[in-house]
Amino acid sequence: MANRILVVDDEKLIVKGIKFSLEQDGMIVDTAFDGEEALNLALQTDYSLIVLDVMLPKIDGLEVCQQLRGFSSVPVIMVTAKDGDMDKIMGLEYGADDYITKPFNILELKARIKAILRRSVIKSDKTETDKVIVVRDLKLMPETRRASIEDKEINLTAKEFDLLEFLIKNPSKVYSRENLLSTVWGESDHPGDIRAVDVHIRRLREKIEKNPSDPKYIYTKWGVGYYFK
Repeated sequence: MANRILVVDDEKLIVKGIKFSLEQDGMIVDTAFDGEEALNLALQTDYSLIVLDVMLPKIDGLEVCQQLRGFSSVPVIMVTAKDGDMDKIMGLEYGADDYITKPFNILELKARIKAILRRSVIKSDKTETDKVIVVRDLKLMPETRRASIEDKEINLTAKEFDLLEFLIKNPSKVYSRENLLSTVWGESDHPGDIRAVDVHIRRLREKIEKNPSDPKYIYTKWGVGYYFK
């Protein structure tokens, strides 16, 4: 089945170019030109991935991403301005899985999209993903990509799930931010911003820890990195 992508940007020429390029690779592409239209489409359609610009009419991309996370864990690549460092961080805080800055090369965007989709396929094909992973009050169901804490389901983004699954399957082993970027994000498809790791770790702790400032699952090895205990 072809992957269905939603491209959201108010610059119609950019949307047209992305749509044409992705369709050349056999993907089905829907488009939206404002945040309100994007949310309506996301509510009605099961997308494989969403490319979402920050600067949008009606509802900006950050708000769209935040609302989207209320009902979906679809991977989101946020498109930010070249000097928009705050937009990059806010995008990750609001639930984006990755980001790319304007102006960007369409080949780089396609590489990011394909990497995320490829990892999803690989995970669904592994027989080991049929197993439910239980660690104290935390339960991870890789086959359905669901998670719960104290039997209450928690809504994880695609990248949060990937990161948590990786750490759980490698308990007590300390990984540096660079290690995690390379392994979970993929060294060939990410700009190497270690802040992305910190943001995702903090979001995970807020969702699975009773006291995020005194974690019992994901620990920090100061000056080295993170590990799952």
